[in-house]
Amino acid sequence: MLRAHWLATLTAAALLPLWAHAAAEQRFPSEEGTLIVDTLADGLRNPWALAFLPGGKDMLVTERAGNLRLVNAEGKVGPSISGVPKVWAEGQGGLLDVALSPEFGKDRTVYLSYAEEGSDGKAGTAVGRGQLSEDRARLENFTVIFRQQPKLSVGNHFGSRLVFDRDGYLFIALGENNQRPTAQDLDKLQGKVVRILPDGEVPKDNPFVGKDNVRPEIWSYGHRNQQGAALNPWTGQLWTHEHGPRGGDEINIPKPGKNYGWPIATHGINYSLLPIPEAKGEHVDGMVDPHHVWEKSPGISGMAFYDSPTFKAWDHNLFIGALATQELIRLQLDGDKVVHEERLLGDLKARIRDVRVGPDGYLYVLTDDKDGALLKVGLAD
Repeated sequence: MLRAHWLATLTAAALLPLWAHAAAEQRFPSEEGTLIVDTLADGLRNPWALAFLPGGKDMLVTERAGNLRLVNAEGKVGPSISGVPKVWAEGQGGLLDVALSPEFGKDRTVYLSYAEEGSDGKAGTAVGRGQLSEDRARLENFTVIFRQQPKLSVGNHFGSRLVFDRDGYLFIALGENNQRPTAQDLDKLQGKVVRILPDGEVPKDNPFVGKDNVRPEIWSYGHRNQQGAALNPWTGQLWTHEHGPRGGDEINIPKPGKNYGWPIATHGINYSLLPIPEAKGEHVDGMVDPHHVWEKSPGISGMAFYDSPTFKAWDHNLFIGALATQELIRLQLDGDKVVHEERLLGDLKARIRDVRVGPDGYLYVLTDDKDGALLKVGLAD
């Protein structure tokens, strides 16, 4: 009797790691086959963004409260990396995006965007950079290279995705701090895409360089709250997306010097159900219409083009997280044109904050929660 009990206990213990992994894996139907979703890591505090380190095994993950963590391929979450700047973790503010230098293999430089408090208690988006130490325990020599001016946010609309293009320019997609008219003000950095050099200097060929009372960092304007940005791998063009108000979430392909309309041109209305006071319609002459628009807002966040041979069914697709509808949105592309949309992972009931394509071709998804998770998503064979 004791031997039988001992054997049963030993067998159960031996099977526990396999059972634990199986419990973390879930399967969901999709148009392109069965989705396999593995919870790689949990217990993350409102994770906001991730970036893969060279080698394809480990990644850096930001937590909005102000922590930068190393997560390895097995999902082990490391302690907070030191040397991260103090962040203003109020409302939607905190530690936000993370991006690696295009020359990371040589300079080990990590870029962070975050909410920074001003002298009057309001905040704005800042971007800085530091070198990841060899033991990956700290950021060294962290320096601020960009500050959104003036600081106007009381907790809303920081935007702040970071994208390097093929020529090494850094694009920063900014929110308008919930101060609508500022998106049209060229002497302010609210509601803009800005383009700078890796050290924060302004490129001489930016569209507004040399113009009076205009911020030379500006690349495009008339944006609301940009929470997704990515470089199209087939064209090299920057794509961004932004929250509309009540309705009117949109994708744009920002061109230099162009006006993308907010708050004068919009497909949305106020949360009060009243019209946007400044709005003149969905299309306004002299302003660029959205490349793609959702009349009902999913609350989009994060953006990743699928350019990997791992899952052929996803070739030339664009994946976007959704906070409000708690889904992963798959957009099928024909060139730049969106030709089909599918909503995925709705059964998880999780706010999806970021999505990236890993070096292995799987999707890596962050859920926004006090007990947030890192999910690994692929298709069954």
